[in-house]
Amino acid sequence: MELHSPILQNLAAAVRAEAPGALDDFWRRTATTGTPLVEPDPEENDAWRLVTFLWRDDPAAPADAVLALLHTVTDKDRHAHDLTPHLMHKVPGTDVWAIGHRLRADHRASYQFSVHRGSREDALRTDRHSWLRVLDTALPDPLAAGPVLPSRDGRNPSSVMELPDAPAQDFAAPRHCVPVPRGTHIAAEVDGRRVTVHVPAGHRAGTGPYAVAVLLDGEMWGPVLDFGATLDNLHADGRIPPTVTLMVETMGRDRRMADLSCSEEFVDWLADVLLPWASRAYGTTDDPARTVVAGQSAGGLTAAFAAFRRPERFGNALSQSGSFWWPDGTEFDGGSEWLTRQFATHEKLPVRFHLEVGLQEWMLLPQNRHLRNVLEARGYEVAYDEFNGGHDYACWRGGLAVGLVGLLSERG
Repeated sequence: MELHSPILQNLAAAVRAEAPGALDDFWRRTATTGTPLVEPDPEENDAWRLVTFLWRDDPAAPADAVLALLHTVTDKDRHAHDLTPHLMHKVPGTDVWAIGHRLRADHRASYQFSVHRGSREDALRTDRHSWLRVLDTALPDPLAAGPVLPSRDGRNPSSVMELPDAPAQDFAAPRHCVPVPRGTHIAAEVDGRRVTVHVPAGHRAGTGPYAVAVLLDGEMWGPVLDFGATLDNLHADGRIPPTVTLMVETMGRDRRMADLSCSEEFVDWLADVLLPWASRAYGTTDDPARTVVAGQSAGGLTAAFAAFRRPERFGNALSQSGSFWWPDGTEFDGGSEWLTRQFATHEKLPVRFHLEVGLQEWMLLPQNRHLRNVLEARGYEVAYDEFNGGHDYACWRGGLAVGLVGLLSERG
């Protein structure tokens, strides 16, 4: 194995020289600095870094193969049926598994390790069953320098790599050094669907009307990611007006796929059941200009569709990594990118958009750029951003805050 990391080169040299305590010293220093190792670019380009992921072998149960799973980057190679670029290598004479990547210095991604005890060939299987088994058992980095990203569905959390030039996520974490007025989380059920409601600090019954944000995939933003802490920070800093946030749960994979595929029934439920309920219960506005619907992936598609179908209720759509390829088809048979074609041929509507997509999202980037181009050509107000990351809540939780600020902050 060729070691590109100067730190690992020094370790390997010390181990070959049988320097006393070299391996223990290495792990002690690594535990202090955190992982992955981030070193200057070997090609001396300040816009890039050499990033080396490390896994410490368990002497009681040594691994036969270890994969470093970098969100979306590894997925792309899995779809190409080749996981070898993510197979870690053992530093000779040590318990160090390592793999290095040359990455742009603004990259942010969640990551995990898949530790295999068995044949190397089993570790490299790319069929769906094998891949789901990998995801079900993958582990976070115990020495990670970055934050932890919780998971749903009982899976292990991920670690987060944040390189030096990655966009700041100043609002993402609870603030302990400076007291921030905390809003209130309320678990509710609306017409048989679970909704987590976040009301801002100081909210009082009978006051308002309050701006309102509808977040799809609410089971992630509420119980798992605690996006309420971000909302509290945004309110405390005056970045958004007092806003009631409705985090709508998807109620299972099958229902999610049905609801978040340009479903007229679901969007009408949001507009005709959920929003009136929130108005009665929490004093939210009926002004579409102060109403945001936000989603990721299929939820991003649905947010844009909600603005298209019900612009009199949803004046602002926030889409992150929207699945604008939907439905299956090609540009030649006219089956794909249905919603983009609707915006291209329909009269202009009184709605605004905030769109973002990751540069690593090979499967979504062209379609998001296409929608942006169509919307701009039609005269819509569009804020558009491409971040260096993937289909990843590690990126979305910062981008969601930025999008809400852009769409809800007072203008003029």
